Amino acid sequence: MHEEALLRDLHRKVLEVAAAQAATRVRRISLWVGALAHLTEEQLRARWVETFAGTLAEGAQLDIEHSLDPEDPRADKIVLTKMDIDLRHVEGSS
Repeated sequence: MHEEALLRDLHRKVLEVAAAQAATRVRRISLWVGALAHLTEEQLRARWVETFAGTLAEGAQLDIEHSLDPEDPRADKIVLTKMDIDLRHVEGSS
């Protein structure tokens, strides 16, 4: 199912970015959803809860922008556009 693949890819990308930034928590995520991604905002929000349960992104606020342009080259994708995270405090840093 196309939607499952999109969610798995989004899950991987969010956790990959969080790990690369040494995040302790993901607070907010902004997404761009293509016109041909076949996920409504309601479906995406509902699936978000189960997809990210038990991860650093559990409970993160979602900002979702839907495209209406089926001709956009990313029309069948969900694009992670921004993440607000909490960073791990490193001893000796200010």
